[in-house]
Amino acid sequence: MRTFVYTARDQELDKIVHATVQAETEKDAAKLLLAQDLTPLNITEKTEGNFLSKLTNRVGSKDKINFTRQLATLVEAGLPISQSLHTITEQTNNPKMKDIVQDITTSVDGGESLGDSFSKHPEIFDKVYLALVKAGEVSGTLDKALKRIADQQEKNEAMMRKIRGAMYYPAIVLVVIVLVIVFMLLTIVPQIESLYSGLGQPLPLATAILVWMAKVIINFWWAILIGVGMFVYFFINWKQTETGIKVLDRVKLSFPLFGKLFKKLYMARFARTAETLLETGVPMIDMLEITSDAVNNYYVSQDIDTSSSRVEGGMALSKSLEDAENFNILIPQMIKIGEKSGQISTMLGKVANVYEDELDEQIKAISTIIEPVLMVIMALMAGFIVMAVLFPIYSLVGTNGTSIAS
Repeated sequence: MRTFVYTARDQELDKIVHATVQAETEKDAAKLLLAQDLTPLNITEKTEGNFLSKLTNRVGSKDKINFTRQLATLVEAGLPISQSLHTITEQTNNPKMKDIVQDITTSVDGGESLGDSFSKHPEIFDKVYLALVKAGEVSGTLDKALKRIADQQEKNEAMMRKIRGAMYYPAIVLVVIVLVIVFMLLTIVPQIESLYSGLGQPLPLATAILVWMAKVIINFWWAILIGVGMFVYFFINWKQTETGIKVLDRVKLSFPLFGKLFKKLYMARFARTAETLLETGVPMIDMLEITSDAVNNYYVSQDIDTSSSRVEGGMALSKSLEDAENFNILIPQMIKIGEKSGQISTMLGKVANVYEDELDEQIKAISTIIEPVLMVIMALMAGFIVMAVLFPIYSLVGTNGTSIAS
């Protein structure tokens, strides 16, 4: 299926329309437009664009949240879905998102459901999104479903932003430390070596190590850059393989300090997604299948898949999760209370709130701990460099002083 950009006249509204349509050929695209009472004026196949345009022309989480929130508001106000989508298209600034909304609008105008129109763009709308939209369409509560999607997206984005924020600070500090060390290696250390070689004195061990590092950087900087580039390239490709995904997901769960943080993130993500799906009327088995993808961790997903098989066999959800290795015991305990009271989704929402609050506190605690740890690392590195640079100078001064006295 190819994508065509078209300009057409809307006969009903008597205005010019610019959008995209998917078809096998240009002729098929024209037929689709005519079927929608659109008179084609120009139809051209859409090109992919260069690498830079792909990098800059992307859809972020904020774009998706704004789109969902706007659509929910317009549908709640009583506007038809087609008209709501046309209105949002005119208000969307992101070119990529605008093309996607236009394509969805074309599909809806062609008689397809909103859920099926969204499913043509899986890179933007994940399984959770599609399940909630389809459930909302079936139950007649599309506006509420869209609001729940927007709320969940905002909470997920807020959590990820906090975690990224906790990691950015140490990463920036470590980069600065490395840059300072490289600067000293390339400027100060060579002068110390020249001074010693002019006096015919042997270099102290610490200084010799720094001199060797400086020579490696000066003489083989190109090899270092190539090596770093190759490492990054192979790492990016490796982490997308099944082995890479398993290794990295296991590291996330077991890494000191951050392991508990990630586990609480997955628990909060599971509980919040499950609550939203059950509230919208998605069946239990479908909910487990969708949350398995939504948690985005191989080992937690395995536990959910095992639980799904047990539930399908007649076991209660709380019982099926009791011996799950990567689930905190609070999850099945709260679900058990919900099963007795008939309020599983409510209990899952409360669990999600608990873990989201704990995440906030733990992120603040980690940020507080990281600062002194980084200060110690900086002090040790600075001490080593000072010892390697200043000690030789004092040693030379002492030697020369002794020589003069003699």
